Amino acid sequence: MAIKSVSIRIEEEMLEKIGYIAEYEGRSVNSHILVLIRENIKKFEDTNGAIQGTINPDVNVKPTRK
Repeated sequence: MAIKSVSIRIEEEMLEKIGYIAEYEGRSVNSHILVLIRENIKKFEDTNGAIQGTINPDVNVKPTRK
């Protein structure tokens, strides 16, 4: 599996808030964003059917530390 890098433009306040949530969940901002992306893909596929590909959105999600 190839790992790609992507840059995004994000408002400073939004980044601070996502950082707060990530820290609360015991993750880095990067890991938390990946969790959000995977959750969104899973929700989409549950509603609309699987998207072609070999990666299951449930794979490689770090559990929370709550």
